[in-house]
Amino acid sequence: MENDQPNVLQAVPFFMVADMEASLRFYTKGLGFEIKNTWTPRGQIEWCWLQLGKASLMLQQHSPDKYRGAIKGAGISVCFTCRDAIKLYHEFNERGVAATEPFVGNGLWVTCVNDPDGYKLDFNSETEVPEETKYSDWLKTG
Repeated sequence: MENDQPNVLQAVPFFMVADMEASLRFYTKGLGFEIKNTWTPRGQIEWCWLQLGKASLMLQQHSPDKYRGAIKGAGISVCFTCRDAIKLYHEFNERGVAATEPFVGNGLWVTCVNDPDGYKLDFNSETEVPEETKYSDWLKTG
């Protein structure tokens, strides 16, 4: 390489979705992502690039029969590193998104959501709270 700059700049999850409208509602209204780019070959969004802070992901509408019966995202989680996962937990629930109760795992507060297609999204932030502590139990001690 001619300079010392890395060649790979970013990894962006790319999800195939059954219902783009439902997915966009979930990601934008529910989680707070912004639409940064779209592809609309037939007058409606069939692909898009979404961003939340510095994190990005892409969605693409697939034909109804293409993934029938498939378990999307099985065994895969997309982890978002955040400043305050507990704050996001409250924001998501206020917007009607069922986020799991935060817990501490691997030195991180973790709250999880599943998108309309079953993709698992984990939002985590560093903590000194003991491993396996549940948020509700931690509130009782504070």
